[in-house]
Order: sequence, then structure tokens, then C-alpha cells
Amino acid sequence: MTCILLDLQLKEYGSPIESLSEFILSSISDITVLVLSVAVEQETFIETACYLYRASVAIMELMTTDYTCHENAMENFQSISRSVNLAKLLVEKCQKGIQPFSDPDLVTITAQLEAVIKHIGERLSFIPPSTFGDQHYAKSSVQSLSKEMQTAHFEAQASKTNGIDKKLLSFRKQPKVEPVSTPTEIDLYSINFEVSTENPQFLNTPQLIQMLRSSSWVSKRIPEDMSESLTSMPPVGQYMEPMYETFFCPLTNKIMEDPVTIRSGVTFERKAIIEWFEKLNGSEQTMLCPTTGQKLTSKAFNENIALKTTIKQWKERNEAARIKAARAALSLASSDTMVLEAVKEVQSICRRDPYNTTQVCRVGILPLLFKCLEYKNKDIRSTVLELLLQLIEDADESKEMIAQTTNIPTIIEMLSSSHRSIRHASMLLLLELSRSQALCEKIGSVTGAILMLITMKYGRSYDAFASEKADEILRNLELSPNNIKRMAENGLMEPLLKNLVEGCEELKIDMANFLGEIVLGHDSKTYVAQMVSATLIKMVHSGNTLARSAAFRTLVQLSSYQPNANILVEAGIVQVMVEEMFIRKIHNEPMNSKGEAAAIVANIFESGLELENLQVNSHGHTMTSDYVVHNIVYMLNNSTPDELNNNLIRILLVLAKIPKPKSTIVTLVKETEASYTLIELINNPHEELSIAAIKLLTVLAPHIGHLLAERLCKTRGQPESLLVEGTETTLITEKQAVSAKFLAILPHQNLTLNLALLYKNIVPTVRQEINQIQKRGTRPSRFESTYFEGLVGILVRFTTTLYEPQLLFLAKNQNFTTVFTELLMKTSSDEIQRLSAIGLENLSLESISLSKPPQIKRKKFMKLFYLPKYLSFGSSRRRRIALCPVHRGACSSQNTFCIVDAKAVEKLLDCLENENPEVVEAALSAISTLLDDKVDVDKSVSMLSEINTVQHILNAVKEHRQEGLRQKSFWVLEKFLNKGSDESVSYISNDRVLPAILVSSFHHGVGNTRQMAEKILRHLNKMPNLYT
Repeated sequence: MTCILLDLQLKEYGSPIESLSEFILSSISDITVLVLSVAVEQETFIETACYLYRASVAIMELMTTDYTCHENAMENFQSISRSVNLAKLLVEKCQKGIQPFSDPDLVTITAQLEAVIKHIGERLSFIPPSTFGDQHYAKSSVQSLSKEMQTAHFEAQASKTNGIDKKLLSFRKQPKVEPVSTPTEIDLYSINFEVSTENPQFLNTPQLIQMLRSSSWVSKRIPEDMSESLTSMPPVGQYMEPMYETFFCPLTNKIMEDPVTIRSGVTFERKAIIEWFEKLNGSEQTMLCPTTGQKLTSKAFNENIALKTTIKQWKERNEAARIKAARAALSLASSDTMVLEAVKEVQSICRRDPYNTTQVCRVGILPLLFKCLEYKNKDIRSTVLELLLQLIEDADESKEMIAQTTNIPTIIEMLSSSHRSIRHASMLLLLELSRSQALCEKIGSVTGAILMLITMKYGRSYDAFASEKADEILRNLELSPNNIKRMAENGLMEPLLKNLVEGCEELKIDMANFLGEIVLGHDSKTYVAQMVSATLIKMVHSGNTLARSAAFRTLVQLSSYQPNANILVEAGIVQVMVEEMFIRKIHNEPMNSKGEAAAIVANIFESGLELENLQVNSHGHTMTSDYVVHNIVYMLNNSTPDELNNNLIRILLVLAKIPKPKSTIVTLVKETEASYTLIELINNPHEELSIAAIKLLTVLAPHIGHLLAERLCKTRGQPESLLVEGTETTLITEKQAVSAKFLAILPHQNLTLNLALLYKNIVPTVRQEINQIQKRGTRPSRFESTYFEGLVGILVRFTTTLYEPQLLFLAKNQNFTTVFTELLMKTSSDEIQRLSAIGLENLSLESISLSKPPQIKRKKFMKLFYLPKYLSFGSSRRRRIALCPVHRGACSSQNTFCIVDAKAVEKLLDCLENENPEVVEAALSAISTLLDDKVDVDKSVSMLSEINTVQHILNAVKEHRQEGLRQKSFWVLEKFLNKGSDESVSYISNDRVLPAILVSSFHHGVGNTRQMAEKILRHLNKMPNLYT
């Protein structure tokens, strides 16, 4: 019947070992409650309950090991569960008011209970010793309990020949039990009640009843949708080992802390007996013992060391048992309620005795606590955090243990919790952990930890408490240099800067290295420059190579932000860097201090400072003096490292913007090998250096362009390497852009360069690149405009040397007239339009000599006959050949570069409406080629009048005041006044604004502009004509 009931109950729990263990624990919980209401054999039932309770703690301990996977584990648990279930049935059978029992029945029940306990003890002995690993205390405890249970003996009261008085003696009146200072065996699970016929008085004590009530586990079933488990942690009794009469002070009725024995032989709490004696001093009563009433001859007492030791050991055993029980409860807990109760139990244990904190850490509770932090329940999280903080604060040993097992990322994560209690608790725990130097690096290395703390530090308005604690944590974390770097990377610069300014030499070097590695924001660069510029400059002056290297690296970064230039200059950096570049030499120094110094100087120069008055030494030299320029060019001419060369050229580029040093640079480059050096650097693999060299050559080209062009052509691989063919998907690079611009800006009339470009077949590449750019349309890259302008400029340069037959053939073959006309139509770039207009002007000037009347060749058989003109076959053919009205010959856009045939005139007129005066002037110059004296001016004027040329020119004159533009405009207007129709003359004469412009130019113009204005004014009868 018992087996059937057990199987039915197990079906409710399930079949795994975990379910069996829960069933056993639940049954034992029921038994500890039921024994209090048993009507018969109460001693036996209470002792049975005590054994079962101790066995339950052993079972909880087993569930934390790998024993559940052992081959005989299931058999053992099943056997124990049957025994426990039998004990429960017997307890239920003996409840008060159920039925009377005869003596034989009681003897049978007692024997059955004894058999149950012995069987469970036997089953516990089957557990292999290796199950508990290195936890010797657990192994010895289970073995001790097993032996004790196997030797248990219960005796029915009905079978005793001498019955015991049913009235139990009071616990306080029981005979003294002399304490044993050194127990022979410690059982961490022991609740060793002295329940026997020799000591029956203990059974009815309030302490025992309270213990049983507080030790009982009330088994509650969880709703069906939840996993089967206990819903509440089994609270541990206040004392898990019996309390003896001798432990209590007769005066206070409390367990003694410092027991002393007076002359009567009775032991009291020291403080209590002293207070008793003090009360008697003020009275006339005879000094008596408070307990025995015996007269005392002296107040003297002796410390009861044996009892004190016994009490201490008793407390330690009970605390150890409570700790293990709490650990087991934590490991078995499966609901929020159980976890919270278990954590609070550990918290209570630690509060009673600081020593317990160390014990808690030693028995492996810490990993369980950190696992509890994964719960979402805020009460659990905050309670666990408070407990961990308590463990850290109480003992250094605990702090070390926690440091080894702490899951720092989890604590950091909870700093951002929306619950203030969790946020503050995690902050306090982290603060305590940060006091350990060993943990500082671990905390700082957690991703985002430093950033989060800095954010909270400056979020005082949101959470003042968290802000204050975050600041304290950050100060603690400064113990690690790596954390200082992390703080700087996340915007907190003060710790790094403070150590850099005030630290020892080694620390300064570390901080400077950190500062050089960090990518600073613009605001940070300014703040850092203000704080440490002077310190860094001093480090450069030192003889320590490591200090110099670190300082140079940081100064390069600080100087790269242009607003810092004034700060650095005021700190005296220029004089120091110039000295490093030109004078100072440190032998065997691995670093390139000259390159670093040149980089700093270049950064400062590019900031736009006034360099003329910036002194570089005590001799009065300034940054624009010949002293500086000569030294830089000298260094450039000598084989220096690429990085240094790049920075030297950057300095020269800035100086070339100032007239005086620019003149010196031009002279030195012209007279020394510097021009060859710069041209050779064009093909340097260091792209930044190559670009800098091309930029400097471009600046010098207007002054020594022919020299540079000649030397460029003499250099191997040039000039073709300046133009690299790209693809449709390739973005234009800066080097491509500056290279094209350099080729375009070199003197256009340099025949040597133009022929070299021709021989290297550059033009087809240029055309292809232009076509690709036009196809990309609205997807221009950063350098595309400059590159496009350079390519068009290269084409324009060929139009200036068309006297060379090969170049003339090139222009015809590539149909330059059509190319430039299309560029006028298809681009909105002012520079492209200007260059295209210049190209059309140059081509149009050649049209005059290229356009000739057509010559008809007669066939041989036709020469034998001379027919009358009206019968001539050639007359009709000649009439079919169209002659250009302007150039008086057969014209085409390809062969004679006729801009009329190319339909370019209308596009040039549109350019006259451009706001850029350079574009307008270039377009006007191209149109003016149609009014040259070598063409048919009358027909040209007539043709231009038909497309409203006069109106466009008048608009241009009104919009722009440039001298050259007005001179060309007045020249065209004069042509129309002299050769144009009455309508054109009337249009010009009736313009109300033009006379004022002419008068202004007559008064303020120079040279030809003034003369042209005067002629037009006379023609308009605005001035007297002296020649009429």
C-alpha cells in the first residue's frame, strides 16, 4: 500500500532525481510539523524528526554535486523516499484524537521508526566519498550522520519497567552538563538533541518547539503552468545543535559571551554578575549567590575558559551548519521567493558575526550569489548587491575571494538600471571593489565601463548620489595607468594631464605616450594644449630619448589643430623646433627629431599666423628671412627621409605665399638642383610627398615655368607619368588632380613639352578621361573639378603651338573645335568655360590662314575641250560649294577650326551673361576673332547682329568693370558702329547707361581703354570731333 501511494505521489512530481529529492524534502517538512501534535511516543517521534531533518540537509548538499549522475543514485533516492514516506504515514497514524493504541502497537511503531532511520543511514553510506571532491567537511558530516543513524535505537515508553514522570522538568532546572572543551568529532549538519530516557526533560523546552516550527518546510504546490519545485526556501532553525543549560546565564537567560564562575561555583555572564555586585554595594543585604542563595565571602570570580571555548565552538558549528544549509537552499532555489529568502538568510548570518563572511566565501556561495544577479527581480538584485557589499566590507580575505570570482561586467551593466535601488547598490559595490588595486585594471577593461562612469559623474542633476560615487570610483581607478588612458579616450582628460604635469619622469613619459596615441577631438586638443604645452616643450629639451619621442608625438597632434597655433607659439615652440631642425644634433638617437620638428612647424605655418615678425632665434631671424629659406632648401637638396621632405615642402608652400620669401625660393630652385629634386619627387611612392612636390612646382611654374618644363621632359618617365588613365568606377585621387593642373599651368607655348605630350600619346587619354567625367554627371568626387579643369587645360595648351605641323594635325584629327564647343554646352564650371573659350579663340585665329577658296581640279579629258561658260560642267559644281562668309573660303570646324561652322558663336554669347568676368573676357576674345581685319568684317558684323551680339556686349559692359574686359567690349562696339547696320548703331546710341560708362573709362581708364572710349564717345557725338 505504501509503495502504491508513493508511486501516485511521484507521478505528481515527475520521475527525475530532482523530483525525488523535492518529494523527500517536502515529506520531511510535513513530518517536522506533524510530530508536534503526536499523542503517543512523542520522544521517539521528535528524535525521528531530528534525524530526518539532518538527512534533508545532506540531501540538499548532494544535489549540488555530480552524484545525481551516478549509476546507483536513482536507486538510493527511491529507497530513501519510500522510507521517508513510511515515517510520514506512521506520524499521521499517531495524531491526537485519531485512535487509542495498545502497548504492543506502540512497540511496533517504535520499531518501524527505528528501522526507517537505520535504513536511511545505510543508504547514505552507499554514497561514494569521491562525490564531495575536496569538500572534506561535507564528506565527514555525511559519513558521521550515516553511522549515527545506523546505530540509532528507540525504546517504547510502554515497555519501560520504571516509567518516567509524565511531568517534564523545566529546561532551566535540568542538571548541569559539563562542557567538553574539545569535541571528538564535528558534524556540520548535527542537530544533536539529547533525547533519551536519561534526559527527557529537553523534549518539552520552548527552544526545541520553536526550533521544530522554524525548521519545518511548508510544501506548497506551484500552479500547473510552472515547473514543479518548492516555492519557498526552507528557513533554518535558530540553532541546529542543542543548547545546554550551562550555556545560559541565570541572570540574563541568554547564552553567555564571557562566562565567569563566582565563589559559589555558579557561572554567570561577566557583565551581568558585575552589575549584580554593584547593586548590592549600595544596600545592607548580605552578599549571596543569585542562584543558590549561598553566602559569598568575596566578589572575586574566575574566567570559565572551558565553558567559553565550548560555547564558542558550539556557535561555530551551528553557524557553519547554517551557512551550508543556506548554500544548499541557494543552489536548490527555483523561484524568486526562494532565492530572495535564501539571500536574506545569508545576509542575516553575516550580520551576526564578521567571521561568518569569510566562511560564506569559502563554502562556494559567491558563484551562486553572482548567478542570482541574472534574475530580473529588482529585489533579488538589490539584496544580492547589498550582501556582496557587506561581504567585501567585513574582511580583507573575503574581498580577495570576491575579487577572484566577481563578474564585473554584470555589475557594470546594472549601473544603467532604471531602478534607483539597484543602481545605487551596484555603485556602492563597485566603489568598494575599486579600492583594490588588483581589481582596478579589471574594472577599467570592461567595455564601456569608463564611459558609463564618466557619464554618471557629470549627470549630477539626474542622480546626485550616483554622480558622487562615480567620481570616487574614477579616482580609485586612476591607480591603473591604462585606466587613465581609457578616461582620456572617453573625454576625461584631467587625470592624464595632472600626471603629465606633476608626475615623475617615468610617469610623464607614459602619460605623454598615451596622449600621443589618443585621437583627440578639437575641443580637447585646445584644452590639452593650454595645460601641457610648456611641459611637453621641456621634455623635448631634455636629453631623455623616450621623453623626447613621446613629447614630439603629442606636439605633432596638438599642432595639427590650427586654433592651437597661438597657444603653442606663446609657449615658445617655434624657436625650439627651428633649433631641432637646423642646429641640434643628438648622436645615435633612434628617432627622427628633425622630421617631427618640421611637421610641427608646418602645422603652425598652415594655421595662417603672421610669420613676418615671428622670430626663430636670438640673432633676429624671422620665419620669412633668407636664413630659414636657405636652410630648408639645403635640407631638401640633400637626401633626407621622405617624411622630413614632405614637411619641408609644406613649409615652403606657405612661405611661397609671401612675396619676399617667395622670391628667394624661386631663385634658389632656379639656381640649385632643387628643381630636379622636386621633379624626381613626383614619382616618389610616398604619395603625400609626391603631391606636396607637385603643388610646390605648380606655385613656381608662373615664374620659372619654361625651366621646369624643360627639366621635366629630361626626367625619365616624365611627363607621361603625370597622367594616369582611370576607369569609370575609380574615384579621382588628389595626385591625379594636382598632376593634371601642373601640366595645364606650365607655359602653353613651350613646344618641347607639347611635343613630348604628343609623342607619349597623351591626348587620347585626356579625351577618354574627359568623356568618363561627363558620363558620371552628378557624381563628382572631391578632386574631380580640379582634375577636369587640368585635363581641359592640357588640351588648350596644344592650341597655342599650331604652327608646328604635328600639333596642327593633332588638333584637326581630334577635332578640337567640336570638343571645346561641347564643353561650353555641357558644363557649368566657370573655369572649364573660360578654358574652352580660350581654346576656341586660339583655333579661330588659325582659321584665317587655313580657310582658302576651293580649287577645282579638271580631269585630263576635259582639258582638250573648251566649252562656253554656259555649257561648262564645273560652273554648277562651284556654285554648290558653300563658302564661309567670314573667312571667304571653304571652312569646317574640323579642318579650319571655324567657330561659325561649329555653332560655337551662340554658346560664346551665352557665356557673356556669366557672372565671372574671366569667363566673359575669354568668350569676348573668342568672338573678337570674327572681327579681325583679315576676315570679312562687314559680313561678320551682319552675322553677329542677327544673333543680338550687341545686346550681349552692352550687358557685359554694364555688369563688369575690369579694364581688359571693357577694352575688348569697346573694341567690338566700335566695329559695330563702323560696320554695323543702322539698327545696331541705333541700339548702341540709344543705350542710356553706355555714355556714363564711356565717360568713366575716358577719365579713369588707361591706354587703349581710354582711347576706345574716346572714339565711341565721338562717334556718338558725345565729344567734339576735332578732325571734322
